[in-house]
Amino acid sequence: MGASKAPARPRRRDDRTVAWLFLAPALVGFGLFYLYPTGLGIYYSLTDYGMLSAPNLVGAENYRDLVGDDKFWNALEVTGYYVVLNIVSQTVLALALATLMHRLTQSVVVRAMLLVPWLVPNVTVGLLWMWMLDANLGFVNHVLGALGMRPTGFLTSPSWAMPTVAGINTWAYAGYTALLLYAGMLQIPRYLYESAALDGAGEWRMFTRITLPLLRPILALVLVVSLIGSFQIFDTIAVTTKGGPVGATRVIYFYIYEQAFTNFRMGYASAIAVVLAVVLGALTAVQMRLLRASRSDLA
Repeated sequence: MGASKAPARPRRRDDRTVAWLFLAPALVGFGLFYLYPTGLGIYYSLTDYGMLSAPNLVGAENYRDLVGDDKFWNALEVTGYYVVLNIVSQTVLALALATLMHRLTQSVVVRAMLLVPWLVPNVTVGLLWMWMLDANLGFVNHVLGALGMRPTGFLTSPSWAMPTVAGINTWAYAGYTALLLYAGMLQIPRYLYESAALDGAGEWRMFTRITLPLLRPILALVLVVSLIGSFQIFDTIAVTTKGGPVGATRVIYFYIYEQAFTNFRMGYASAIAVVLAVVLGALTAVQMRLLRASRSDLA
């Protein structure tokens, strides 16, 4: 008898066409709303575009002007000061809230209440706090007066303005950040805490030896998002201080807005935006590297 034929191998189904069809809407949106504006912004940064006339190529002139622009460097310094204030206060408060929810209560009502400030538009938040912190009519200064303290111009004092803006945004975003960290804490096995408790470990020791190390990937994500969001602060500044007093809150985004829509130097503003994107990319890469965001101690 002749050798029997080997059974035919079933043909593997090629799903690449279907996959590309599902990806197509997202790719089109990414191209239209991210790639195209990015390319256009880089092009404008090489021109003298002023919105009232056609752009003319000027090469790297805008970037050379940046080097000698004292207001640009001051805006970068002010932004860095705000970033440090905002990230430290927001992360510490969010960690505290997330730990309390994780170790003491898992109430849905508490989680919903934490999200309320985040759901309020930033412009509304800015207006609300501007009225509450008003030196003459604000509720906060009325309370300080009742306690025998002098009224403080929280948003009109050069030394108080930026910490106040950072405090406003911490109030608005700490609850949302806490929920992200809380979601990460839920992934930590409960038996680790039970074993540590049997060994006599207190809450602080369990937090530093169990929670923080195992929370590193989520914490890295939160810090990167907070870093990028802090550099993009604009609406609270625009509503409350408008870059003042005496430039104490003129952050880089507000400076870009001034150059583009007040001075009509769209090309120069685009150059600042490109530099900011490069700075953010470098800081994010360094941050991810230092925090070892791709590795988890649970693995």
